[in-house]
Amino acid sequence: MISAWLWLLCLSVIQAFATETQPAESLHTEVPENYRGNFPFYILKLPLPVEKDGGQIVLSGDSGTGAQNTFVVDPDSGFLMTMRALDREEKAEYQLQVTLESEDGHVLWGPQLVIVHVKDENDQPSGHQAIATVEISIVENSWAPLEPVHLAENLRVAYPHRIAQVHWSGTDVHYQLESQPPGPFDVDTEGSIHVTMELDREAQAEYQLRVRAQNSRGEDYAEPLEVQVVVTDENDNAPVCSPHDPTVSIPELSPPGTEVARLSAEDLDAPGTPNSHIVYQLLSPEPEEGAENKAFELDSTSGSVTLGTAPLHAGQNILLQVLAVDLAGSEGGLSSTCEVAVMVTDINNHAPEFISTQIGPVSLPEDTEPGALVATLMATDADLEPAFCLMDFAIEEGDPEGIFDLSWEPDSDRVQLRLQKSLSYEAAPDHKVVVVVRSVEELVGPGPGPAATATVTILVERVIPPLTLDQESYETSIPVSTPAGSLLLTIQPSDTMSRTLRFSLVNDSEGWLCIKEVSGEVHTAQSLQGAQPGDTYTVLVKAQDTAEPGLSTSATVVVHFLKASPVPALTLASGPSRHLCTPRQDYGVVVSGVSEDPDLANRNGPYSFALGPNPTVQRDWRLQPLNDSHAYLTLALHWVEPGEYLVPVVVHHDTHMWQLQVEVIVCRCNVEGQCMRKVGRMEGMPTKLSAVGVLLGTLAAIGFILTLVFTHLALARKDLDQPADSVPLKAAV
Repeated sequence: MISAWLWLLCLSVIQAFATETQPAESLHTEVPENYRGNFPFYILKLPLPVEKDGGQIVLSGDSGTGAQNTFVVDPDSGFLMTMRALDREEKAEYQLQVTLESEDGHVLWGPQLVIVHVKDENDQPSGHQAIATVEISIVENSWAPLEPVHLAENLRVAYPHRIAQVHWSGTDVHYQLESQPPGPFDVDTEGSIHVTMELDREAQAEYQLRVRAQNSRGEDYAEPLEVQVVVTDENDNAPVCSPHDPTVSIPELSPPGTEVARLSAEDLDAPGTPNSHIVYQLLSPEPEEGAENKAFELDSTSGSVTLGTAPLHAGQNILLQVLAVDLAGSEGGLSSTCEVAVMVTDINNHAPEFISTQIGPVSLPEDTEPGALVATLMATDADLEPAFCLMDFAIEEGDPEGIFDLSWEPDSDRVQLRLQKSLSYEAAPDHKVVVVVRSVEELVGPGPGPAATATVTILVERVIPPLTLDQESYETSIPVSTPAGSLLLTIQPSDTMSRTLRFSLVNDSEGWLCIKEVSGEVHTAQSLQGAQPGDTYTVLVKAQDTAEPGLSTSATVVVHFLKASPVPALTLASGPSRHLCTPRQDYGVVVSGVSEDPDLANRNGPYSFALGPNPTVQRDWRLQPLNDSHAYLTLALHWVEPGEYLVPVVVHHDTHMWQLQVEVIVCRCNVEGQCMRKVGRMEGMPTKLSAVGVLLGTLAAIGFILTLVFTHLALARKDLDQPADSVPLKAAV
């Protein structure tokens, strides 16, 4: 009989789950009377709305029936339960009303009418108590089938525990019990069926018992009775996490809502009951104190773990701990912890950057050999994956001529800037080379920032070669009769660089020599008075770079004095004129260096000419070479006072020198650019006195004539001034 009640209960529960969320006209269910199992006894699940937050369930029943103490509704699961055994003879039917109301009494759902029928059990042979003698005849139909027996698992009672009773009406009866599958059941001689130990629904949910009534010979009196034992569920199994990957990888910067893992737990308790209703709770990681965002979100129903809004960083290893609780998470539920290790993997979201973006200035001499190291630049990449840290370097700007080059190892974080071509201070005294670093792998997210470029400043140091002269020592031989202003030799630098030198004599103790500061020509400053043939005179010449005063050098000049050579006669080459007019015109006097001395004239080599050392001469005159044997003498100033001049010209030929005295007459220029000269008196021409007499006589004649003219004009004017009547009239003809 109990088995039948439980079957009806399960049927009512299934029906209750299948109902719609809207209240029906009425719900009908059955409850067996005299239920001997555990309480509360679940009757059926009410079709309450899914969202019932903010409301309370109100259960009301027939007045005077005490239903409020007998029946309750579980607010979490929505099950209607009875708290005690019911007696059909006390009340066969209960009419209950269920509503969902707000705090102020407003009805949110319902009312829902629930009619509970109490199913009868054969516990009363007579409806009234009386004293009488009754003869009872036991007939064969006392061997009747039994209702299914609902037996709670893990029932904590004294064992063996009676669960049912069979009876054969005859005597000499022996009972035999079979269990399929074999179970802890037996039957005694009185036909009482017992369970001998606690049952486990998860091990076996149902047993089929067969009870036989036999005689002493082991023969059945009738067909065996079938007894169904249903083991009812108790929340004795905690949820068990299903197997899953122990480690889950998630790329950094994954968007919120990305599913990390879907946890699942199984509960061996009865499916579809609160005992196996599992919800999930996130235990760790807990949000940081004061943090507004969470790193992970958990769906309590599905067990899905998704990314929250708090960012994750590459390299993080996070242990997710999720609590799986049955009884829908209500108090008393069993739980277990599911764990998932989450590893945040790296993506190439960081552009490489230089540790220092300004290098230098680095000073390099312009003669630095190609291949020399200029600077080493170091870069860093915040990514963790080695493949994402590979870098590529390039010169972005500042080197159009390809003077510099980069070299680095494929997996290195540093690059060397080296000199590839020779430097030139004149071409570029400085360079600003901009080097850029890029990621070899494709970059995810924002592009490179300002630190992805570095500027190397190179200053080119000018290298000036040491100053040297074409000779370390100069020697010359001159006669002791060499006149002042004679050119002895010229000091020249050994290199061909364009540089300006300033020359000076250091120890010219006698004052015999002088040197032109710019040209380096060494001349005799005065006559070599006191010099003797065979003597040697040594002076030191210092040469200094005018652009670089710190650069200087020196050389010795050794002069050997020779016996005086005969001075050749002064010569003057033929020219267009020995006269030069002033202001200066574009012509001059040709000076010949060819000597009448046959010893000098037959020597080989060109002649060189120079003006004498007198400053006035060098100021007023200019001497330019025409060819190897002649020079051209002109005025140096625009105006030179007219007069006769002797211009000294020093001629140098081979090892001999002599001086010419060139006579030049300077006169005034006429309009044709030629000299105006004094002219003598010509034959037949008058003298000055006669010319004056003629002039005076001419002037006297002109004066006499003018006097006559003016006298005549005055008389004529007087006649015109007389009255008209004073003039005699002409007689008419």
